[in-house]
Amino acid sequence: MRDKTTEGIGLISATLTTLSFVPGVIAIWRLRPAPAIAISIVMYIFFTVGIFGWLVYGLRIKSKPVIFANTITALLALSILIYKVIYG
Repeated sequence: MRDKTTEGIGLISATLTTLSFVPGVIAIWRLRPAPAIAISIVMYIFFTVGIFGWLVYGLRIKSKPVIFANTITALLALSILIYKVIYG
């Protein structure tokens, strides 16, 4: 079992790294369809699969920061994949 300080550091770090992704997602959706050409679908597929791997890992080790961060990041990454499919 991890102590509260370690969990707190993990939660703060997970929140900051996840939130850093949000402005890019907002910018991409606001500028539609212009930036679709610049988005690499292969990169986002690999990234999203990797995030789901981290989510499964977090669930297996029962780490709230890992679960929290990767659930939110997976949703954000999926929104960009959906954008790429729609606007191409």
